[in-house]
Amino acid sequence: MAAPLSRQKLLREWKLYFFILPSLAMVLVFAYYPATSAIYHSFFEWAGGDTKQLIGFDNFRRAFHDQVLIDSFFTVSVLIVFNLFKMIPSILLAVLIHRLKSDRWQYLYRVLLVVPMIVPGLVTLFIWKFFFDPNLGVLNGLLDFTGLKSALVWLDHLFGWGVFYANVPIGWLSQPELILPSLFLWGFPWIGAVGVLIFLAGLQSIGQEVYEAAEIDGVGPIGKFLYIELPLILTQVRLSLVLLIVATLGGYGLQLQLLNEYGGPGGRGMVPGLWMYNRAFYAGEFGYACAIGMILFAFILALTFVNNRYVRIEK
Repeated sequence: MAAPLSRQKLLREWKLYFFILPSLAMVLVFAYYPATSAIYHSFFEWAGGDTKQLIGFDNFRRAFHDQVLIDSFFTVSVLIVFNLFKMIPSILLAVLIHRLKSDRWQYLYRVLLVVPMIVPGLVTLFIWKFFFDPNLGVLNGLLDFTGLKSALVWLDHLFGWGVFYANVPIGWLSQPELILPSLFLWGFPWIGAVGVLIFLAGLQSIGQEVYEAAEIDGVGPIGKFLYIELPLILTQVRLSLVLLIVATLGGYGLQLQLLNEYGGPGGRGMVPGLWMYNRAFYAGEFGYACAIGMILFAFILALTFVNNRYVRIEK
């Protein structure tokens, strides 16, 4: 625990605190000022210029009756559930790397995980957009090559989906019924480099004597995972959940690049962040967009509180 700062020391070394001022000024200007401005402008009818009209809580009342926004919250809720499942491969891979006996091989796999992070995220999204292309995309080519498309067509006839046809390319990003499955498939095999490294950091804090005691008691590989490794990395799991909630609720770049500013056909891929972006930069309703941002902030804060409150970590 840090020792309390005495008044004498503060007076003696006050010049050193000037080194903090540039960083503090940048945080205030580029982080707190935009947030404060968004709160302020959420109570105005504002098109982004100098002219604005105070309308009180009208933007918030409009938001609670905006069917597109309401539907977008349902979509983002489904995506949060999807992303919870996507955490599982990262946890399992972290455990597998941790269990490697060779330090050299552990280091090699960590390097291999970090290397793809060099590729800009926008490039990755364009690659995935090409992956979903109905005519030249890898996904449809793979389905045709393996014969899985015939199975999908058979299932379509069986359940009456009206989505898959024998001689028609599958429009993953152009058919409303396939938008959410495409967003779920995105990122396969769902191994996030940052997530794996976070889980590895937690696993490396587990003492070797714990594993030795488990082996004496006859605990197998699955038992070690369930009773030792998973409980002892719950701190990292909780951190990942917070990052997941913030990124999924507030993010919209994926939907904007893969679909469009309206969330694709039928708006099936519309999420709150994308609707906020749409209202601001396509409709010119910056005040209303600020109100949507405030609602998003409240949801993120509430879900983060629930996560910290109910994801218990027994020391």
